[in-house]
Amino acid sequence: MIGRFHEVSVHAPDPAGSLAFYERLGFVQVTTGEAFAHPYAAVADGRLTIGLHGCGLQSSPLLAFVLPGLRESLEALERLGFAIEDRRLGDDVFNEASFEVSGQAIRLLEARTHSPASLAPTATSRLGWFEEYALPVADVKRAETEWERLGFVPAEEGDEPYPHIGLTSDSLNVALLRAGSLTTPALLFAEADMPARIEQLAAAGFEFRRPLPGGLDPARHAILVAPEGTQLLLTTSE
Repeated sequence: MIGRFHEVSVHAPDPAGSLAFYERLGFVQVTTGEAFAHPYAAVADGRLTIGLHGCGLQSSPLLAFVLPGLRESLEALERLGFAIEDRRLGDDVFNEASFEVSGQAIRLLEARTHSPASLAPTATSRLGWFEEYALPVADVKRAETEWERLGFVPAEEGDEPYPHIGLTSDSLNVALLRAGSLTTPALLFAEADMPARIEQLAAAGFEFRRPLPGGLDPARHAILVAPEGTQLLLTTSE
């Protein structure tokens, strides 16, 4: 319905500083095109790409998807009840549009803005396996219905690391959790050896957010905050 997941786009006032931070974590810079006039870089770990935008975002973080045939697809989304908030379509512009679902900004692009990362799908950064995009919402059940209308499929309900409903697509997992569990959306990474990884990151000079929100156990979880404010939630998998 909304195409293939492309990147988590974030507003990075200092793209070079954010780029250096992610490279220290083991992300790899990928080649970007000239779709945007503002400073723009992208980093990837094999499963996840983060787009670092110097400006030009109406909301941050937002989820970007590539959707060929964008004009016709927007009409289908409107028939489903989604309000397209911004659109730029034409033969002489880079076609894109945006809307919201459950308070989360979605950006639809007719073409890629960076080259695919030349990494194996099983590649990871020092943070481990990228599991899902954790999204706090006011009404979890209502949000579940909205995401299902976009083609996401309910995958599981669980209590770790917080009560949530997980949904999946062919290229992105989203976890819906009660507002207050996290202050803002987070990128969740999971590994069985996460406590050891956290120790290694601390020894390397990375500073973690304290205290942890939502009653998360600091023996099993930690949050890194990137220079631009993106929350990276590290959790211990079973």
